[in-house]
Amino acid sequence: MRAVIQRVKRASVTVDGQTVSEIGAGMLVLLGVGKDDSENDSRYIAEKLSFLRIFEDSERKMNLSVQDIKGSVLVVSQFTLFADCRKGRRPSFIGAGDPEAAQRLYKEVVDHLKQTGVPTAEGIFQASMQVELVNDGPVTILLDSKKG
Repeated sequence: MRAVIQRVKRASVTVDGQTVSEIGAGMLVLLGVGKDDSENDSRYIAEKLSFLRIFEDSERKMNLSVQDIKGSVLVVSQFTLFADCRKGRRPSFIGAGDPEAAQRLYKEVVDHLKQTGVPTAEGIFQASMQVELVNDGPVTILLDSKKG
């Protein structure tokens, strides 16, 4: 499982001109599920997201988690994180999980986050979404459950 984590002042997801989710300060997470991912990967990612210290403390050091700042997380599915661009000019998505399994694992990440008490919003799985954000920092972190 792969995640691109962006520390944000705010973020939102729009589908067909309608805002379906929005958060204030916290994290926007673009989440890709691979074909070999399991519930262990979803737990790993959710645990990391819940306690990752990427927010500044009073001394401007990244020392606080999203829970510490009472922030929110917006999780957006993004199978393109498994694009393989090594050959040719068109990306291959053979490493991405099949939609049914990917949706189940995506939901598990969202559910695990909610269980840790983090207010969690989400995009719409497999929808064409427009994502807006104000990146804070900017801070962008890459996370891969297979490299943990």
